[in-house]
Amino acid sequence: MNEFDTAVRAAVRAAAPYATAVTVAVARGDREEYRCHGRLARDADAPRCTPDTVFELGSISKTFTALLLAEMAAKGELALADPVESHLPADWCPVTVRSRSRSRSRSRSRGPEPIRLLHLATHTSGLPRLPPGLLAGAVPTWSSNPYAAFGDPQLRASLAGTTVRSRPGSRYGYSNYGVGLLGRLLAETGGLPYEGLLADRICRPLGLRATTCAPDAPHLAVGYHRGRALPPWRIPGLPGAGAVRSSGADLLRYLRAHLRASLCGGEGELGAALRDVQRLRLRLPHSEDRLGLVWTNRRSGGRDLYFHSGGTRAFTAFVGFSPRDSTAVAVLANTAPALDGRLIQAGYEVLRAAGRGG
Repeated sequence: MNEFDTAVRAAVRAAAPYATAVTVAVARGDREEYRCHGRLARDADAPRCTPDTVFELGSISKTFTALLLAEMAAKGELALADPVESHLPADWCPVTVRSRSRSRSRSRSRGPEPIRLLHLATHTSGLPRLPPGLLAGAVPTWSSNPYAAFGDPQLRASLAGTTVRSRPGSRYGYSNYGVGLLGRLLAETGGLPYEGLLADRICRPLGLRATTCAPDAPHLAVGYHRGRALPPWRIPGLPGAGAVRSSGADLLRYLRAHLRASLCGGEGELGAALRDVQRLRLRLPHSEDRLGLVWTNRRSGGRDLYFHSGGTRAFTAFVGFSPRDSTAVAVLANTAPALDGRLIQAGYEVLRAAGRGG
């Protein structure tokens, strides 16, 4: 058994014992390969898992939000340096930014640095991981759907109650709140709900037929947490942070579009956007990893690997690509992320092995 097959088998094992459906999708050059295991639910008569089986992506949704941002920037509808408040609905209060005391003299003369769209897409906005007030409202559905009661009114109230005390752009801090807010701002600027913007700007041009934010998506696997079936994930107020669902086949199309843009330049504004999300913006603290727009970049064996992971209460997902080797990988399972992150790490190992030609 070669290194690649070993890595794929390890990924399937890492989804045990609770996943009933696992997809490992791999593109190497012009070839695509799908290793699909199990059924969409525990029922013996449930449909079998296929490349078109749909899984919740969790935070991999953030890569779609970053691409929307870059596409709208390429069209001149906005700029990455735009302050957040310039894209808020007219009747919403902006986030309050307060300078730290050691920067007081500068802030008196120039004012505090505003939060910019680029800060949201690089987790340097200074916003907390979750919006104020979300946890209190999530208690009744914490184990299944913690974001379900957090809609547009709650996001508006959270913004009014948020104070940023570190200078935007100065510090990395992963934030669902930040990228979720970015998705809302893009929807406001684009004149469509987030899911409509996603369909119009990304899914249709790239031929992503199964990618959606709809909780009742066709061919959606049942999600499980420690063997207990959970209802579909709902995140109405912050869809850009975690509401996207997709299939192995669609994700390979999505990842290969990034590869084409990196290797051949791509065409039009979307091609420019696919390149721009890969442009490295900062180095992560205490790490050699770097960050593009949402995407993490890591050098491994002389190769640039771009990747992101995601999880909901009942699904785990990993995606990654390597331009030098023209390889792309998606690993999807209908079970909650393990505390030790073993399925995510297994997906990363599949990406490494695929690029080495195992």
